[in-house]
Amino acid sequence: MTTRSVLNVIVSITLAAVLGVLLLQYHITRSSRPYIKTNLNELDHAYVGIVLGASVRPDKSLSPILQDRVDAAFLAYESGIIDRFLLSGDHGSTSYDEVNAMKDYLNAKGVKNDIIFLDHAGFDTYDSMYRARAVFKVQDAIVFTQDFHLPRAIYLARKFDLNIQGYKSDMRVYGGETRFRQREWLANIKAWFEININKRPTYVGEDVPITGDSSLSHDR
Repeated sequence: MTTRSVLNVIVSITLAAVLGVLLLQYHITRSSRPYIKTNLNELDHAYVGIVLGASVRPDKSLSPILQDRVDAAFLAYESGIIDRFLLSGDHGSTSYDEVNAMKDYLNAKGVKNDIIFLDHAGFDTYDSMYRARAVFKVQDAIVFTQDFHLPRAIYLARKFDLNIQGYKSDMRVYGGETRFRQREWLANIKAWFEININKRPTYVGEDVPITGDSSLSHDR
């Protein structure tokens, strides 16, 4: 094979890969769009509000992105749109704990522990959605996260047969949002790959049905 032929093959493969990535982004965005709502009054009632984790500060306060997700879910709860919370995030070490930080924040707003379920092993969006269906037996839910993240969250939830809606929880302008959106391109590829190899989450554990006793999911 000549050098020119090799270059032609490399260019063709590169173009095909770029086209595949672009089509995947389009598919995830377009297929998720009908399920994303921007106003509370557009949401149908769902038993569960899934709040996806994000960073927590060293003093255990919520980052702006995470606070807005929890606040949006709280507003939905106050409006009678959801009945229970599933707070899913990273609690992979004793020194870092997203889920109890979210629970404490809701407690301070008057939400009782008996309707708050904690997923300590929601290490990424794939794990959160997998475990919502497999471990917590969620059937219908609203997921609360930002606009840049919602398409992937909806895409994964639907792949796990969740009857899902997504609520755009953007309540301010976030620093680094352009970087977040760019990172979603790689995250979408990862999500597609994980779905297609039927990846198991980092941790599964025993079932904790969302219709049952929330204390089974609490560690303190």
